[in-house]
Amino acid sequence: MIRRVSLMAIGAVMGAAAVSGLYSISDAASAANGSTYRDLSVFGDVFERVRAQYVTPPDDTKLIESAISGMLTSLDPHSSYMNPKEAEEMRTQTRGEFGGLGIEVTMENDLVKVITPIEDTPAAKAGVLAGDYIAKIDGKDVRGMTLSAAVDMMRGKVGEPIELELIREGADKPIDLKIVRDIIAVQAVKYRVEGDVGYLRIIQFTEKTFADLQKGIEKIQAEVPDDKLKGFVLDLRLNPGGLLDQAINVSDAFLQQGEIVSTRGREKGDTRRFDATPGDLVNGKPVIVLVNGGSASASEIVAGALQDLKRATVLGTRSFGKGSVQTIIPLGENGALRLTTALYYTPSGTSIQGTGITPDIRVEEPVPDELKGKVETGGEAGLAGHIKGQDETDAGSGSAAYVPPDPKDDVQLNYALDLLRGNKTDPSFPPDPTKIAHDN
Repeated sequence: MIRRVSLMAIGAVMGAAAVSGLYSISDAASAANGSTYRDLSVFGDVFERVRAQYVTPPDDTKLIESAISGMLTSLDPHSSYMNPKEAEEMRTQTRGEFGGLGIEVTMENDLVKVITPIEDTPAAKAGVLAGDYIAKIDGKDVRGMTLSAAVDMMRGKVGEPIELELIREGADKPIDLKIVRDIIAVQAVKYRVEGDVGYLRIIQFTEKTFADLQKGIEKIQAEVPDDKLKGFVLDLRLNPGGLLDQAINVSDAFLQQGEIVSTRGREKGDTRRFDATPGDLVNGKPVIVLVNGGSASASEIVAGALQDLKRATVLGTRSFGKGSVQTIIPLGENGALRLTTALYYTPSGTSIQGTGITPDIRVEEPVPDELKGKVETGGEAGLAGHIKGQDETDAGSGSAAYVPPDPKDDVQLNYALDLLRGNKTDPSFPPDPTKIAHDN
């Protein structure tokens, strides 16, 4: 079931191939004409003029990084250069763990407010409580900091201590705590039982996603007897994507056979196909997938596979429409290159680039008045310089990226629960497996 085809691994292999093939391509181009070298000479001239004559002495490293970034962002919105710090942050994000304290925080009244300490982490063990305000970090006043800057200060090497000054309601004076950082594993999948239905929400596709999903399914099955369990809701709303191999593994968790996704690159020989393996973790129980304008990339791979193979009914609004694959090419101590190298296609041979996944059952989620205009997204088609999809139209992709904080107010979720319980009916649920559309 578990595949070792992470985007990182693909990046390393393709990166080596790209480097080894670079010279022959360049040699062929230079044999034809010298225009490329003339253009590079212009770049060198401009760089030296800026260094010598700009009103204040510029930072050479920043100039070069900006030039590289400009070259890559001119290709598409997802290709980019990452300096060493950004590359390490990206690796931390995809690993799904980091050195830190274990608290979920927000910014309130110019202070960092603790939403909740994560169970069995250094913060929880030290006595940090939900509702605490962090006023100082290692003696530095939090007022004036951005939330991201404060979070960066609290993260660090495992085993390093940090001092926090907390303001707690009802306490006579600030509380000083010394906490030692430890490895914090970010939960990639949240799960719960909704009466007789299993609810699985995938937050992001990190290295831990499939393992967390498997654990969630097992917990739900242990809590609800098989004869009582009506099915599962797989919530991919607001999921920005992540690792390709994890999207494949998650899709495979609900499938017995069939192609999950194919990726097609610049050359005909660059096509790769990924198939499901026997073993449906939910034993054929009905599945409804929730998507909205915040569902992108890896989450669209899962929705598209389960939809095309008639394993699940997709409910909600049109997804974001990011149908491109980015390869991470390590540059040693100089960071990494994120380069778009392929487009992916659903089992029916459809590219969702610029169009998104169209739900089988369209259900709008009402947006509160105070958020209208702030959570709507034009999707991939609304991004300047995006790669235009083969089926893209002026209608574009994307829809509101909003999920109510209280499940009782969640129109899309409750519609799905009603379908699974038989309180509502729709021709698209359950899907008809005899009508599977295959890649031509």
